[in-house]
Amino acid sequence: MAIEDIKIPQMGESVAEGTIGTWLKKVGDRVEADEPIVEVETDKVAMEVPSPVAGVLVEIVAEEGEDVEIGALIAKVDTEGKADSAPSPAPKEEKAEKPEKAEAKESAPKKEEKKESAPAPSPSSSSSDELMPMSPAVRRVVEDYNLDPASIEGTGKDGRLTKADVMSAIESGSARTLSQPAVTANTSPVAGPREERVKMTRLRKRIAERLKDAQNTAAMLTTYNEVDMTAVMEARTKYKDLFAKKHNIKLGFMSFFTKACCLGLKEIPAVNAQIDGDEIVYHNYANIGVAVSSPNGLVVPVLKDAQGMSFADTELSIANYGRKARDGKLTVDDMQGGTFTISNGGIFGSLMSSPILNPPQSAILGMHKIQERPMAIGGQVVIRPMMYLALSYDHRIIDGREAVTFLVRVKEALEDPTRLLLDM
Repeated sequence: MAIEDIKIPQMGESVAEGTIGTWLKKVGDRVEADEPIVEVETDKVAMEVPSPVAGVLVEIVAEEGEDVEIGALIAKVDTEGKADSAPSPAPKEEKAEKPEKAEAKESAPKKEEKKESAPAPSPSSSSSDELMPMSPAVRRVVEDYNLDPASIEGTGKDGRLTKADVMSAIESGSARTLSQPAVTANTSPVAGPREERVKMTRLRKRIAERLKDAQNTAAMLTTYNEVDMTAVMEARTKYKDLFAKKHNIKLGFMSFFTKACCLGLKEIPAVNAQIDGDEIVYHNYANIGVAVSSPNGLVVPVLKDAQGMSFADTELSIANYGRKARDGKLTVDDMQGGTFTISNGGIFGSLMSSPILNPPQSAILGMHKIQERPMAIGGQVVIRPMMYLALSYDHRIIDGREAVTFLVRVKEALEDPTRLLLDM
């Protein structure tokens, strides 16, 4: 027997401890090298910890919900061991025994009557693992969204579902939901307890602390404008196929907004600055944070040196961050160093909102839903695709004139994308 210790890996200079989330393997399971075995949540990111070696998980030292320090022992793997259970012979033997069981049932009518009197399980209550084995993390997402796992194509080992498969199916709308039983007059509208208490995750607590600190510390103010998205939508429609063919990525709106913000930050450097004690730190680069929704909460990975990135670089980076967020693979380095943030509430249908600052940054741009509205242009009323923009900023460092000017520059660049090429 050769035992290998599994310890919490280093997750960044400022991360000292984490919380054990869901164990993806149980004692006796076979694990491969670099295969995720447990989810660990920190105050910055939730990530999966892989096994450094192949073998059998023989001991779990840290239980789910337990706080552990970086470098702490959490499990042990026997590199020479064999898994407790054989993978597939058992179901085949059960199938072979079915004819014999049928004969036994004929000679035992009492047992048959008991089985007939038992209520048949509903599709939603039957275990989906009988049809498709899933890890605890994947099963949790499937149950939260009430999905039929059979409607999702798995890309994992032996066709198993991964978290990325489920989240992609949810976004594309291809996943079917399980039918809910109809509520009749004789059925109580509330099944189970009326309330449920769930402990906040470490990441959610950290998000709450940071947002409240921003409200308590900064002199936060929001200014609004609206942008006519006609030119951007026409450019996107005209070049999206050619762009996808050349760069193997879809042309989205975020690359236009990122480039427009870089131009605005260059002209109004206060929007890209931050307060450090009694000093103002001006950044001569633009590290744009892009707010991404993940199963564990809102995270903000950073496009480093976005001012020098092409449209393709921006779209590829955002797509990569989105996948990493869904799979729980974002690192602390992915989310550090931001100087300005863009939040797109429009993908969820938000028409207008006031985003909260992401400390220590001094400003954040909120994008919203594109909606056709009647606009007065050249003395005529025409229908245009419009989007409300919101810039929240720290009034201690950014004056109203600077905030409004920045937002107008972003609006001008989007309504005339030629400015993005000419750096105007």
